[in-house]
Amino acid sequence: MKKIAIIGSGSWGAALGIYLANNGNKVSLWSFNEDEMKSINEDRKCVFLPKAVVPEGVVCSTNFEEVLDGAEIILHVTPSKFVRSTIKQYKDFVKENQMLVMCSKGFEAESNLTLDEVMKEELPGIRCGILSGPSHAEEVSLDIPTALVVASENDELKDAVVEVFKSSKMRLYTSKDVKGVELGAALKNIIAFCAGVSVGLELGDNTFAALATRGLVEIARLGTAMGGQEKTFYGLTGLGDLIVTCGSVHSRNRRAGVMIGKGHTIEEARKEIGMTIESVDNIDVAYKLAKKYNVEMPIVNAVYDVLYNGLDPRAAVENLMTRSLKEE
Repeated sequence: MKKIAIIGSGSWGAALGIYLANNGNKVSLWSFNEDEMKSINEDRKCVFLPKAVVPEGVVCSTNFEEVLDGAEIILHVTPSKFVRSTIKQYKDFVKENQMLVMCSKGFEAESNLTLDEVMKEELPGIRCGILSGPSHAEEVSLDIPTALVVASENDELKDAVVEVFKSSKMRLYTSKDVKGVELGAALKNIIAFCAGVSVGLELGDNTFAALATRGLVEIARLGTAMGGQEKTFYGLTGLGDLIVTCGSVHSRNRRAGVMIGKGHTIEEARKEIGMTIESVDNIDVAYKLAKKYNVEMPIVNAVYDVLYNGLDPRAAVENLMTRSLKEE
């Protein structure tokens, strides 16, 4: 039995806590919300995972020091926009022998940094890594078979994470391509949002498939320009995560895109979904990074114009379809 600290009690943080406790570990879960804490501790329920039961091996607290004390592995699971501010609140309680694994997906909008870079800035020298892959919280919390990737330059961290996660319900692969794993996870949310827009516009399977496929090309272009390995983007954390996020009703990014396609505003989408929509928070970052690295990303450019320049989604699709023809 290992003690695992999880920072963040949203759907993914709670799902990881439920799975790890059911897998024989002691889990200490941090929440910023006392009502959520009481629901988890007293009712053994997470509001975001109505079908799941929180096992007794999970204890929730609003106290960082209490949550982190004695933990071998720390999993950080907050929305990307709160990663730095949250780490600043708990970094003084992190010990040298502890390992930090980023489970959030996205960028820091103010700096355009990846979350791995933010983590290393705030906690220089700590053994750290990324956990990612095609994994809806709703399914992980119910023990539906899932495969993930842990990426790190530190072999000890990878081995430790594999050890606490491995089971007949969870298969972990390892990678040294931290940048590729992280970028695949962050960028696929944007393409899933676009695929959702096509669903909302009722454009059919052909359009959906074209967006997903050409979107993966754009992810790989920017990802390799930023230092990721091309093969990573055609594995679990690129293609795999793209498939599950584009095609599932569980996906907040897809659902938000569907609402935009049906004519709703982004504010209405945020209110309806009620949780962080990482794609919307990171489209501006992807647009800026494409310009910085001189990478052609027409789908990202189109959705940027829809959200920030008032372009009608149907006009955006027409613009994409009438671009100059070229070899695939």
